[in-house]
Amino acid sequence: MRFLVVDDSSTMRRIIINTLNKIGYTDIVEAGNGREGIDRVSEGPVDLVITDWNMPEMNGIEFIRALRTMDGKDKLPVLMVTTNAAKDDIVEALRAGVNNYVVKPFTPETIKEKIDAVLAH
Repeated sequence: MRFLVVDDSSTMRRIIINTLNKIGYTDIVEAGNGREGIDRVSEGPVDLVITDWNMPEMNGIEFIRALRTMDGKDKLPVLMVTTNAAKDDIVEALRAGVNNYVVKPFTPETIKEKIDAVLAH
């Protein structure tokens, strides 16, 4: 299973990748913003996307909306990991096409639980 981690913070990408490694996922590609995320998805297969919301050039919501218009990507599982915790933010993310939502900071158990829930559908 190949993951795409999209976050403008290289430190946060490392934290997410280390978390994924701890729970058994090692095939991971990275992108620094939504525009790079679209490029990574276009370059090869991705089975699940983990994206931040607040990023330069193309934020997480814009990225998800663009992703959902790509051929065959309307059902690609997307997990948003962000500091945006307001109810209205969560609703906006779900309307944009996010499958599940994690508020930072998170534990490996939370990430695993949310990934399992996304993959179960």
